[in-house]
Amino acid sequence: MTTALRTLDDWLAHCERMHPISMDLSLERTVQVKERLGLRLEIPVITVAGTNGKGSTCAMLESIALQAGYRVGVYQKPELVHFEERCRIGGQPVKAADLLPHFEAVERARGDITLTKFEFTTLAIVHALAAAPLDLVILEVGLGGRYDAVNAFDCDCAVITSIDLDHTEYLGPDRESIGLEKAQVMRPGKPAIVSDPMPPRSVIEHAQAIGADLWLVGRDFNHAGDRQQWNWAGRGRRYHSLAYPALRGANQLVNAAGVLAALEALRGRLPISAQAVRAGLALVDLPGRFQIVPGAPVLVLDVAHNPQSVAALALNLDQMGFFPQTHAVFGAMRDKDVAALLRRMAPLVEHWHFCTLDTARAARAAELAQAWSDTGPVNPRASAHCHDSAAEGLRAAVELADPADRIVVFGSFYTVGGVLKAGLPRRTAPHVG
Repeated sequence: MTTALRTLDDWLAHCERMHPISMDLSLERTVQVKERLGLRLEIPVITVAGTNGKGSTCAMLESIALQAGYRVGVYQKPELVHFEERCRIGGQPVKAADLLPHFEAVERARGDITLTKFEFTTLAIVHALAAAPLDLVILEVGLGGRYDAVNAFDCDCAVITSIDLDHTEYLGPDRESIGLEKAQVMRPGKPAIVSDPMPPRSVIEHAQAIGADLWLVGRDFNHAGDRQQWNWAGRGRRYHSLAYPALRGANQLVNAAGVLAALEALRGRLPISAQAVRAGLALVDLPGRFQIVPGAPVLVLDVAHNPQSVAALALNLDQMGFFPQTHAVFGAMRDKDVAALLRRMAPLVEHWHFCTLDTARAARAAELAQAWSDTGPVNPRASAHCHDSAAEGLRAAVELADPADRIVVFGSFYTVGGVLKAGLPRRTAPHVG
């Protein structure tokens, strides 16, 4: 049958069809196939879990390690446009053709075991990373931690980023429940970096129960800064007068502090110079995280899609300066607390462009518009428009906007990815000239 699977799209479609449900939380199948593959990562592995800040944390870890001269592999998700974005080697996405042998290896090994698409693709990507000549592997957890396929692989250091309410139907109704699920990526005797300044008690208690080497903000590492620079101090090292990370947003300093703690914890195996830290933070790049695209009007891209990340987006937008009007292009999954997200952004937005995303899980534009109407718009002059795609929503926003305005595209990865499919969008506001 595999002879018919000649392209990456063929394999992804095959994975989609294989398991009767798309999300089946269990590690058993992944571990079984991993053992059949004899899949081992013999180099340092950093696993990153949390609700918000995982992508930024992985990107900063990668950037600093690359600047230190290490060969780095990253498994990060989801992609914005192309599946290959999920696997980076040496800072570059792998080519689709280079992934095919690893999909074939998983298919041969699984036998009669049915894997979800996420389980299958995780095994294929880790198989690709294990085959590459690398010094460090960074694995981003998808959903939770306990039953996420990434947790089938032991790590040498776990990083837990900020924890908030998301995926409550799977992870539990509160931060304590969610934190406990995410804490399962910790390993006995290994460093566990918690970059959330106010972590759930369940995270701390689990680390203590299994004997992990727990690093907490304010106890084992801390940071402080002013408008120009910031400082970091850990158990045995300090960095002074650091430039702020190239990733924008006030929340990025929290992520960067956790990154430096993780690298300090692994210093015996992966020495990192101060110069590599400075260069890595200055050069880090991650599309879709408060990404500001200059032009007329200014364009902001952000994959914020839960209350904590949208609150951070609203704060960052509020600190940008004055814009006559803000136009929002918004799409989200149906299981999100859409009303809460809209309420948080409503004071900042004059014109809403709700869009239907290209996935069955997404709320339709009309549903989003109804949710916005039900919340009672803060600005009585605010307007709402519905569109069949994020790209169409952006085009309409550009048509409506003046050059001095601001357009914000946010919500699901599908929303930002939908406007990036044809490359970074160029604005041609009709009012210029």
